[in-house]
Amino acid sequence: MNILYILIPLGLVLLGVAIWAFMWAVRSGQFDDLEGPAHRILMDDDEPPKPDNPLQDKDK
Repeated sequence: MNILYILIPLGLVLLGVAIWAFMWAVRSGQFDDLEGPAHRILMDDDEPPKPDNPLQDKDK
């Protein structure tokens, strides 16, 4: 029973920290663009590598 005097305040403190972390994330814009990273991974931006020396490419 005495452990409840420690666990209840500790639980409330952890709840407060979790709420603070969530509010910080919302205010700093962490949830502004949820779909952008998912779409970016599907876009193919691969370009062929450029030769180090353009003169070598003409010889081929």
